[in-house]
Amino acid sequence: MENHLYGKTIAYLTLGCKVNGYETEAIRDTLKGIGMQEVSFREKADVYLVNTCTVTNIADRKSRQMLHRARKQNPEAVIVAEGCYVQEFCREGEDDGTADLYIGNRRKGETAAILNEWFTAKAAGTEPKHYYINEDSGLTAYEEMKTVTSETTSRAFMKIQDGCNQFCSYCIIPFARGRIASRKESDVLAEARLLADSGCKEIVVSGIHLSSYGLDKRSVREQSSLKTDDGSMPLISLLGKMAEIPGIERIRLGSLEPRIIAKEFVDALSAIKEICPHFHLSLQSGCAKTLSRMNRRYTPEEFTEAVRLLREAFDNPALTTDIIVGFPGETEEDFMESMAFAEKIGFAQIHVFPYSRRKGTVADKMDGQLTEAVKHEREVRFLETERKLRTAYYKGLLGKEASVMVEDMTEEDGVMYANGHCPRYGTYRFPAEHSLSGQVVTVIGEDITTDGIIQAKTVAISHKIE
Repeated sequence: MENHLYGKTIAYLTLGCKVNGYETEAIRDTLKGIGMQEVSFREKADVYLVNTCTVTNIADRKSRQMLHRARKQNPEAVIVAEGCYVQEFCREGEDDGTADLYIGNRRKGETAAILNEWFTAKAAGTEPKHYYINEDSGLTAYEEMKTVTSETTSRAFMKIQDGCNQFCSYCIIPFARGRIASRKESDVLAEARLLADSGCKEIVVSGIHLSSYGLDKRSVREQSSLKTDDGSMPLISLLGKMAEIPGIERIRLGSLEPRIIAKEFVDALSAIKEICPHFHLSLQSGCAKTLSRMNRRYTPEEFTEAVRLLREAFDNPALTTDIIVGFPGETEEDFMESMAFAEKIGFAQIHVFPYSRRKGTVADKMDGQLTEAVKHEREVRFLETERKLRTAYYKGLLGKEASVMVEDMTEEDGVMYANGHCPRYGTYRFPAEHSLSGQVVTVIGEDITTDGIIQAKTVAISHKIE
């Protein structure tokens, strides 16, 4: 088929999670490779692509707003809506017609072909197809997508898993993303080598339910328990092999299910020296009753034990989490219990979200739905606790050496600054006489800004990323 995309301009916008971001990058690389030219989403383009999110009502609204904004910027453009919001709410006849193409999950890899079909049909004077939404509610097959860019970057995200089987009572994602599916180990390692060859030193391993990696071919019991009957640990095996790739110095894990943090898992993880001491354990609530209603399958006591194991195996690890406030039936006492638990754990950072009612979930039909005003008030209170905990953790890093991988340079009032993360995920900023992008710099933190950035001074430049 003739390439009708060559020379056309395209603008991208990604909403939601890091997995969405990875998939957009894979689409961008493919379309760039066949001759499309990228422009800013604020500019006039021939094609606008919005990779949508549906995790909350706000995400839905934002997805619609961005599609309308694209249409307003160029009424003649082809508007492409992709992802979770599309998968859940944009079946034929159910959308408002803002987009021209609707591409659901596990069909994003077809974007180039679908776009070309659109322009081919238009050139022939025929009506193109509009909807490419996977009607298999299970969405069981892993869709192989990979970034193929050779551009040097010190830090890159890599998707290795899709889908979720947990069915927490509040969550729409298992319906939008489908069942768990794992990327082939050989494909993961091949991309990791490509990234390392291009100069990448840190890989952030991501997935919708990362802890389920390698379990999609296992029994229902194994999938539910996040443990294999034979004692093997597919995620650990993969991480160990990634760490052996020359050039990979850091491996950072995305969100983990607290139940995977058992002694054998932590012992094996701590033996991989490239693993960053930063662990995102998605808690959602520190109240036992609320966790039960959420169908989270662990107790605060079990979460505490997971934290103990990590702190025993790693030196001062940064523990981050997610918290939902205002869940149906959450009393003021439940809320205070959750906040007190977060303080007891001493998280380095917390993403606080007000509960968002999602049609089709168990929680949507629960009694005790709280008002938006109550949810907002609790969000504000929890965020204040979060700020204090975050400040306390990062203050503990002041006066100590940290290895910072410089990701970008900025200039302010005529002074050039290097910006990057340490293994514990703290964001550092320090003055530099020239560009240090792609270099690993040893610094000492001196102060913390109000928005949580550690101001530092340079001690030594360790090496340059080639």
